Amino acid sequence: MPELPEMENYKRTLARAIQSRIVTNVEVNREKTVGVSAEEFARRVEGQRIVQIERRAKHIIFTLSSGDVLLLHLMLGGWMFYGQASERPDHQCQVVLSFGQDNLYFLGLRLGYLHLLTGNELTETLSKLGPEPFDPMLTPTSFHTLLTKTRGTLKTKLVNQHLIAGIGNCYSDEMCFAAGILPLSSTSSLEADDTTRLYHAMRRVLQDAIVAGGYMESPFASSDLLTGGYNDQCLVYDRGGEPCRSCGQPVVRAEHGGRKVFYCSHCQH
Repeated sequence: MPELPEMENYKRTLARAIQSRIVTNVEVNREKTVGVSAEEFARRVEGQRIVQIERRAKHIIFTLSSGDVLLLHLMLGGWMFYGQASERPDHQCQVVLSFGQDNLYFLGLRLGYLHLLTGNELTETLSKLGPEPFDPMLTPTSFHTLLTKTRGTLKTKLVNQHLIAGIGNCYSDEMCFAAGILPLSSTSSLEADDTTRLYHAMRRVLQDAIVAGGYMESPFASSDLLTGGYNDQCLVYDRGGEPCRSCGQPVVRAEHGGRKVFYCSHCQH
């Protein structure tokens, strides 16, 4: 599932491609994806200008000139492709937004969505999300409090969007490895030194992943050479049984709460 770095990469790329452009045509092949009827979606979106593109947690927010917004959450399997009709991917497209000859294809949104909302509906929908990892108000001290104020495992806390927004399976494991902490540790056992180390590892790992284009492998456009660049830089995620690049011991793959967890039992404590 795309996480903060992947969605930040999408946000920046989308801003360059379609911000300030007018939606000239809409194609809806699955009404559940947009949350309203296909007719209403087309009526409220066609002819509107994309005035701003933002990211919040794992969401992309497209603000229209009318004041309405499109809220995108790709969930598991969702992705986007931008190109002309001759480049249309050979996959089922749930929604297509056209900008003249250029098209933005939304694919794999069986679990994800591109909901059409009013500004007030957007505020309500996002109101329960926790702070962003790069929020200036999120300090090492407040980060420690978020993780340790209730019982639970570190992995569970890091992927809880109500506590910290934007982190999922991949980067929770990568930042725990960078900090030398087992992701299955009880947060009640963590000292301030541990969470401070994890705080800095979180920001470093996420920033590195943003610069490298995240770990998703599906390109945004035929000319896209950035997306997926972080995939080969992952040190533990999805590398179960492979030798740890730091110590050579096999990376452990485990299950916890229905999620995959990857770590090195030698390097992490």
